[in-house]
Amino acid sequence: MIRITFCLTKRDDLSLDEFQDYWLNKHAPLVKSVSEDLRIKKYVQLHTRTWAENDGARASRAGSLETAPAIYDGVAELWWESLEDLRAAVATDEGQKAGVILLKDEAKFIDFSRSPLWYGEEHHII
Repeated sequence: MIRITFCLTKRDDLSLDEFQDYWLNKHAPLVKSVSEDLRIKKYVQLHTRTWAENDGARASRAGSLETAPAIYDGVAELWWESLEDLRAAVATDEGQKAGVILLKDEAKFIDFSRSPLWYGEEHHII
C-alpha cells in the first residue's frame, strides 16, 4: 500500500474548531465523492485534541515545551493499492479534475506553507 500523509496546519483566520468542523463536514464528503476517480482505498482524519497530555508528551521528547516543535491541527492519510495505481488515477481526466477540486477546497482551510505532505510505503510491524 502507498500512503500520503498530510500534516495539516489551519489557516490563521480559523479557530481550531472551525478548521476541524470544515475539514470533517465539508471536505471529507468532497473527498468521498471523488474517491473512485482517484482510486483512493482509504481516507482517515486525525483531529488534534488540546489535552494536557499533549504538552507532557511533547516536552518529554524535546527537553521542554518551549523547544518542542509546534503540533499540527490534524493529519490526513490516504491509501492506494500501489504507486502505479495512484499514478494511473491522476493520469486520467477525471483524476486530474478531482485533484483540482480537492486542492481548491483545501485552500479554504489549510495553510499550505506550514502543512507538509509526503508519500510513504507501509511496513506492517504489529
